[in-house]
Amino acid sequence: MNIGIIGSGGREHSLCFKLKESKLVKKIFCFPGNAGTETIAENINLDITDFEKIHKTCEQKKIELVIVGPEKPLVDGIVEYFENTKIKIFGPDKISSQLEGSKTFTKKLCKKYKIPTSNFEIFNEEELALDYLSSIQYPIVVKADGLAAGKGVYICENQDDAKKAVKEIFGGRFGKADCVLIEEFLNGEEMSYFIISDGETHKFFQTAQDHKRVGENDTGKNTGGMGAYSPSRLYTNDLDKKINEKIIQPTLNGIKELGSNYSGFLYVGLMIVKNEPYLIEFNVRMGDPECQTILPILDTDLAEIILACCNKKLQDIDIKWKNKKSVCIVLCSNGYPDSYKKNIIINGLKNLKIDRNEYIFHAGTVIKDDKYLAIGGRVLNVIVTTENFKNSKDKAIKILNDLDWKGGFFRKDIAYKVT
Repeated sequence: MNIGIIGSGGREHSLCFKLKESKLVKKIFCFPGNAGTETIAENINLDITDFEKIHKTCEQKKIELVIVGPEKPLVDGIVEYFENTKIKIFGPDKISSQLEGSKTFTKKLCKKYKIPTSNFEIFNEEELALDYLSSIQYPIVVKADGLAAGKGVYICENQDDAKKAVKEIFGGRFGKADCVLIEEFLNGEEMSYFIISDGETHKFFQTAQDHKRVGENDTGKNTGGMGAYSPSRLYTNDLDKKINEKIIQPTLNGIKELGSNYSGFLYVGLMIVKNEPYLIEFNVRMGDPECQTILPILDTDLAEIILACCNKKLQDIDIKWKNKKSVCIVLCSNGYPDSYKKNIIINGLKNLKIDRNEYIFHAGTVIKDDKYLAIGGRVLNVIVTTENFKNSKDKAIKILNDLDWKGGFFRKDIAYKVT
């Protein structure tokens, strides 16, 4: 079958790569894709919010299944659009996608269904939010309500930092802001937990630990993700049971009461405090860079899993994982997450040698005049899977050192808690 993948990042390149392994897949098309997907799929430069054009292209290319990578088309209702066509689409509908599209929606859901999360207040006016900041203890977390590409979260150590965050959010840094969330800071350790669901059955889809801060030792500004490792060192069967009973099942039940059945990947961002899980956030798709980190250790045909979800037969699939430790390090453009130069040649990438169980997934790249150019803040993902985290990390760093790209930087301490 022919498959279409919507998106242009490292997540989408890794999805392409994994689906290419399947005997069920004939050809893959990416809308719009990047320089990496171009080597294994056909890129088609389409606006990912132009559902009509995407649908017409799918008909022309005889695409039978569309997989949505990023969150915006899901929040905007692409699943509902395709449900009126003959083409299968994998991802949650508009109601379910509010779990990521609106943080206030999620917090209210948590309150109603007693899902453990941090204490919070929601403010619709900047002045009220600023007044509140003088009456609370620090540190706190300030969040933009809508989609912010993983960057609309501020951890504020003092009132001055919090004021700056509130002003930036209401000032439109992440688009029009109707409200801001101010949350209690939870002192624990983060874990990314994933499930896949067909609307009736859901199954575990691995864990990871992302590294959000731009600087080593988890310092500096928040980013879309500087690297990750999988599986998480925090994962236990006891914790898994708590996550499902206290967070996932009540959430799926809550979505069902709203008239929807959650179908697709679900990222559950958690803070683990004394072996108790607290919800930080949901993403209604695979995380990035967690997707790039997790898929290389998946030992079951991804196309088979997703098709089973589309046909409400996930219960028949046994999802298996390789006994490997995966580390992903993200190579970023100098200046990221602030301003950075674009169209910088990535010298040496074409001739870079990698071995089995080593992967390079492109993010912000294009090919022009037979040269790889960096056009994004996050440029490449280097992933290595071995028997232990230290070897995986050391090999990933060696690949990046061999590349020796002067236009970018990477964190050398990814997975430091397990190495």
